[in-house]
Amino acid sequence: MFSLQKLFGKDDPFFRLLEESAQESQNSVQALKRILQNPSMTPTLDEFVVSRRKDKAITNEISELLVKTFVTALEREDIESLSRSLYKIPKTIEKFAERYILCAPQLRDINFDDYLAMLDQVTATLYEMVHALRKKSDLEGIKEFNGTLQKIEGDADKLMLARLRDLYSGKHEPVKAVILKDLYELLEKVFDRCRDAGNVVFNIVLKHS
Repeated sequence: MFSLQKLFGKDDPFFRLLEESAQESQNSVQALKRILQNPSMTPTLDEFVVSRRKDKAITNEISELLVKTFVTALEREDIESLSRSLYKIPKTIEKFAERYILCAPQLRDINFDDYLAMLDQVTATLYEMVHALRKKSDLEGIKEFNGTLQKIEGDADKLMLARLRDLYSGKHEPVKAVILKDLYELLEKVFDRCRDAGNVVFNIVLKHS
């Protein structure tokens, strides 16, 4: 039987797929916590590769479904934009993990807990924003989530400056300072990716409010 519910997007599969993509960002952060908070273990990229491949499969499924689907609850361009933005997050986290693993023996004394706590917050907030797309008219709720996202990104910028100030103090070996600067910049990029995805969600809801 023809379903008006499906026609108007109440049963739209894109919501589920976008939520699953946002969940992979959280999974990547959990994998990152396991290697950064256990410096005695031998780190591997296995979990990051699995998460990124899952997200790539989700992104491909979204692209294929857009070709086959006549009616969507969200505009096609918005779905594509958000899908691309979400995919970049676990991809960037994996890139950080690659660099960290290369130099792990030199970095056992470096504490990343502040970053990890903020990564937990920012990816959880982004997931809630993506989930809230099911209620496209909830502009106030999305504004609140987006404000939280922007604050976390701002706090991450401040932490980056503090870490750079420490690097420029001259107390670190030059090679180690270069490694850490590269890693801190990659972490900053993760927060930027989350902010960008959040802005896409905010703009989508703004259109529907």
